[in-house]
Amino acid sequence: MAKKKFVVASFDDEANLFPAVKDVRAAGYKLHDVYTPFPVHGLDKAMGLRETSLHTAGFIYGILGTATALGGMSWVFVSDWPQIYDGKPHFALPAFIPITFELTVLFASVGMVYTFCWLCQMAPFVKKHIFHPRQTDDIFAMVIECTPSTNVDELVDFLKTKGTVGIEVQDAEAGWWWGRFDREQQIINDNVIEVL
Repeated sequence: MAKKKFVVASFDDEANLFPAVKDVRAAGYKLHDVYTPFPVHGLDKAMGLRETSLHTAGFIYGILGTATALGGMSWVFVSDWPQIYDGKPHFALPAFIPITFELTVLFASVGMVYTFCWLCQMAPFVKKHIFHPRQTDDIFAMVIECTPSTNVDELVDFLKTKGTVGIEVQDAEAGWWWGRFDREQQIINDNVIEVL
């Protein structure tokens, strides 16, 4: 697993976080992520994130559910077991609407949940490094990934002028790994350097 160096800047107010995120992006630093205790409106645009394509995936899953329902019922009632009910034709589309609707909703909802979990890397036994112990409690944590061209000392000095309440330099695993939070599994370096 690839360990990388990160600079974690902590903020106690979103009013200080917004300008800092914009200034970090404008300065050309690689913004890894921003962790907040509650959803912050407009932060995704400040971070430069594109709009999600989850609705497109939901549409594709819905079309797949519709095709599955219509294809399955057509095969059963036309080819596999054709019977005449009250003079209706074998392919009676109005009679297929309820099951088609139900499978469309089922495929779209279940598919979107799995797609959301995959995009957010959320699943049972998936662990990610926690950059700040209070990042989901009352602290806003901005994580900047250090590239080979990043001067850490200059970055720390730059962040000190942005209203931070703490700055840490950490060596950590950048992605996710399999494990459990109820068991201690040390695959990261705990050499956290407290700067502020």
